[in-house]
Amino acid sequence: MSTIVFASDHAGFALKNHLVAYAKGLGHACIDVGTSSESSCDYPDFGHEGARRVLAEGSLGIFVCGSGIGISIAANRHPGIRAVVCSEPFSAEMSRRHNDANVLCMGARVVGVGLAEKLVDAFLGASFEGGRHAGRVEKIEL
Repeated sequence: MSTIVFASDHAGFALKNHLVAYAKGLGHACIDVGTSSESSCDYPDFGHEGARRVLAEGSLGIFVCGSGIGISIAANRHPGIRAVVCSEPFSAEMSRRHNDANVLCMGARVVGVGLAEKLVDAFLGASFEGGRHAGRVEKIEL
């Protein structure tokens, strides 16, 4: 199995903790970069730290904030990070297969626990197809 980096702000804290336990149950090693409570905090801090750890570990990430949008924007500021916001499994799977996404972001105020688990399964269960998609992914980096 692989190593997964988890990050969240206060809004995503409970869902992130659930998903860490879920991923461990699937046999993945997990790195949790925070936050460590539901006290108000800033999603960019954890999006940036999570992105740095994904790049350093050569791993995948699962990041959670209220909508998934803010933390994905912060993560995507890092060259080599391809963070996607998904709220249904098809996009989570295709982001890995066609876009070589390495960070799945979701909104704790958008998806429930059951759907979040399905997103994780779809994202972690897929891999980059390469081929015609490889050149397109290369064009993403400036």
